Amino acid sequence: MLNTYTTKSGDTWDIIAYKVWGDEMYMDILMKENLEYKDIFIFPSGIVLKLPEITLKVSASLPLWKRGVVVNE
Repeated sequence: MLNTYTTKSGDTWDIIAYKVWGDEMYMDILMKENLEYKDIFIFPSGIVLKLPEITLKVSASLPLWKRGVVVNE
């Protein structure tokens, strides 16, 4: 996984979380890792954000194939 993300003009915290981890719910973790930028709501291009290592949560209600589970027949 990447350790940093360089913003593009118009990025927001939730958009970045979605781009990096596939879910906006990780936005708060991203913000906590980059408190020096907490007052920015819409990013200009070129800001390098630190990306924390996280464990992605997978809902048990998803079908097996969407959870990445391979079922051998």
